[in-house]
Amino acid sequence: MKNKMQLQFSALSRNESFARVAVAAFVAQLDPTLDELTEIKTVVSEAVTNAIIHGYEENPDGMVYVSAAIYDDGTVEITVRDEGKGIADIEEARQPLFTTKPDLERSGMGFTIMENFMDDVEIKSQPESGTIIRLKKHLALKNALCN
Repeated sequence: MKNKMQLQFSALSRNESFARVAVAAFVAQLDPTLDELTEIKTVVSEAVTNAIIHGYEENPDGMVYVSAAIYDDGTVEITVRDEGKGIADIEEARQPLFTTKPDLERSGMGFTIMENFMDDVEIKSQPESGTIIRLKKHLALKNALCN
């Protein structure tokens, strides 16, 4: 591993942009393309929003944990974890347009977006114990890794 970082913050919607910008700033040391950076910011937004909206239902006492690691080969691994209510059926939740919050006009595309923008998406969840989403993307390195 070349470099890593960790964040934790209250499960409030206004903190989603903080997580997105913090991860983007961390990944910027690899000099990603604009498309790569946009994709990373989008998946962080989706994963953090899922934790806040679905995991905690915007319970300000809940915490969201985000970590990121950069590996020597240009792979970025991002983990978003919550200790909320968990996902009862992960395969159902991964289906495009599936949402448990239609009243909030949720599109149900979060996991689909993550899977399209990342090279690997791993979801682990237990009801009433929370969810861990691990996202990996290999960046096209423009030059040797920044030291």
